[in-house]
Amino acid sequence: MIYKKVPLDAENENIFLECFIAEKLPNLTRKAILVIPGGGYYNVCADREGEPIAMAFMPYGFDAFVLHYSVKSNSDKVFPAQLIEASRAVKYIRDNAEEFGIDPHKVFATGFSAGGHLCASLGILWNIPEVYEAIDMPFGYNKPDGIIPVYPVINGHTGSFKNLFDTEDVTQENIDRVCLDRHVTKDSSPAFIMHTSNDQIVPVSNSLDLARAYAEAGMTFELHIFPDAPHGVALGNKITNNNVPKYVDASIAKWIELAAYWTDRIEII
Repeated sequence: MIYKKVPLDAENENIFLECFIAEKLPNLTRKAILVIPGGGYYNVCADREGEPIAMAFMPYGFDAFVLHYSVKSNSDKVFPAQLIEASRAVKYIRDNAEEFGIDPHKVFATGFSAGGHLCASLGILWNIPEVYEAIDMPFGYNKPDGIIPVYPVINGHTGSFKNLFDTEDVTQENIDRVCLDRHVTKDSSPAFIMHTSNDQIVPVSNSLDLARAYAEAGMTFELHIFPDAPHGVALGNKITNNNVPKYVDASIAKWIELAAYWTDRIEII
């Protein structure tokens, strides 16, 4: 496996992409997964929602890329800086797809909690003007072929939005801009959404509202609501349990396999 760190911001060494690239096989063209850890837009929880997620996707034929993006603890940049960084990451993956042995039309993104918000933003707000003012690329080049938001913030976590805009007084205009269920259209990326019904940090209504928006737009999506686990369940196994017994659940741990299968099916749905 090839490992490399790619800077995404010349002025901030904390903004970078971790690349986990498998050795090429003669009869396999891999998919790509951009992994966006959570952390409430205050920090980046890459220890549980970064490398372990990347390693879990690789056996299913993915090269994996973990995004370290602007958050309150490492930057003074506010939205849409994070979306621009995620777009740069997708551009890097597609620019290097031939070298890495990746199908440039099978580039996906997954994200967790606030990282799920950024993941969903990438699939829903990929076409906002600020992105193309910051990055010279063809229109749509940064749009993932599918998004996998996991217990995502969509419209209901004030703390994340305060950090995203670095203010204690988030305006209604800003709230409207980043409440993603209000922006789903036919141009949004297909979605695989996962949550738990009793999440006490980011209520499951976030994922239900996103799914409802996809349904109303006539867009393809898959939704899994598992019954019982705290926020931050990650892989659902001992690798990411963080000494929390309820983070280990054999049924929840199947979400990676389900998501990988979904990435193969969406092109024929």
